[in-house]
Amino acid sequence: MKVLLYTEGLKAVGKSGLGKAVEHQINALESNNISYTLDRKELDSVDIVHINWYLLKSYFLAKKAKKEGKKVVYHAHSTEEDFKNSFLFSNQIAPIFKWWICKCYRLGDVIITPTEYAKKLLLNYHLNRPIYAISNGINTDFFEYNSKFKDEFRKKYHYKKNDKVIMGVGLYLKRKGILDFVELAKRLPEYQFIWFGYLDLKLVPKEIRVAVNTKLDNLIFAGYVEQEFLRKAYSGADLYLFPTLEETEGIPILEALTAKIPTLVRDIPVFEEFITDKEVYKAKDIDEFEEKIKQILENKLPKLADNGYKKAKKKDIKTVGEQLIKVYQDLIDNKISTEEK
Repeated sequence: MKVLLYTEGLKAVGKSGLGKAVEHQINALESNNISYTLDRKELDSVDIVHINWYLLKSYFLAKKAKKEGKKVVYHAHSTEEDFKNSFLFSNQIAPIFKWWICKCYRLGDVIITPTEYAKKLLLNYHLNRPIYAISNGINTDFFEYNSKFKDEFRKKYHYKKNDKVIMGVGLYLKRKGILDFVELAKRLPEYQFIWFGYLDLKLVPKEIRVAVNTKLDNLIFAGYVEQEFLRKAYSGADLYLFPTLEETEGIPILEALTAKIPTLVRDIPVFEEFITDKEVYKAKDIDEFEEKIKQILENKLPKLADNGYKKAKKKDIKTVGEQLIKVYQDLIDNKISTEEK
């Protein structure tokens, strides 16, 4: 078996969640000794074409692959729901976006999406294709807690030993909850807040530009950092805060849980089945976020880190790879029905 993993514009999206997902796919295939290529010019030599994006080159590659009798896996990383509240005018063009991704996804013999929640959304799109929920996965060995990392992280940002540090990760998007993150920094000056991630501010609404340019003594927008340093932040911070409004999965949650950092997320549908309140803390609105942050950092809530770690281990890339390979093999062996699941 040989797989063509194709992600149009990989360099451009490499720093996003999609970029991480593709990296995990590569690691998953390598850890399971599956031959693969990233070069679309090698189409003739592959059995499976696994497409991760929905731009024109991806669309036409899928059409060409099907014409040549190749099996096509289309990975649905995006939905209309998580496209909203992102870039300038994203809400206005969301219906057109949905029409286009449906056109792309229907080119797949099967569709893979990260969670059961995302699968439910896609079922409502009436794509008439089998849909499989397979996590984007996590390299758990890489993100394990390390006390040495903690010291390096705190030294770099000049945090004192007794400082309570709250970290966030994501692009500068309203959907990621960045407005609430800044508001919480204003409400809780006794704690330190730091956000990792970057997006050209020309692409986002004014309210996001204003938020990112907020000047507070306890707030840092650290920009994009490589994974090598991000894992140090997980080991060095006291709380991972993810006030996102919509996700198909959320890879940073798995990274944080692997490092056993207490994790507080917004109580939204994707986290009902993907991750429970036995593994992370949840809050419905900014007032509850504020209260939960105080309770967590003052040790007034039960410890959930061990449960969260166990959940993350179940999403390790080797396990994800085995699930991907089963879908690939079933496709090759014609064991997958064309009826929607």
